[in-house]
Amino acid sequence: VQLLESGGGSVQPGGSLRLSCAASGYTDSSYCLGWLRQAPGKEREWVAYFSSTGRTNYADSVKGRFTISQDNAKKTLYLQMDSLKPEDSARYFCAGMKRCAGWTDWGQGTQVTVSS
Repeated sequence: VQLLESGGGSVQPGGSLRLSCAASGYTDSSYCLGWLRQAPGKEREWVAYFSSTGRTNYADSVKGRFTISQDNAKKTLYLQMDSLKPEDSARYFCAGMKRCAGWTDWGQGTQVTVSS
């Protein structure tokens, strides 16, 4: 499985960014995708993901500001991030779950920096 993120960058507080993840190499229909992030000195945390039923799940810290979506035909995952805050600064990883049970595959990540 290959997961390739793009779309990171630097933005001022209150700004927006859209991350993309091109996924390939899996055929199992029960494969769930999501986004995690890791800030320096902190543990990696999940941000948003699709469950096996297709329901979206968001961490409380991003609920109402971030939107996860996917284009199944293109096998591309997106994360629209609005109203960004400095505490959103982190390296964002696209990740996948075989059989939608636990993260099994990771991309290299893309850096997001929110500062004035």
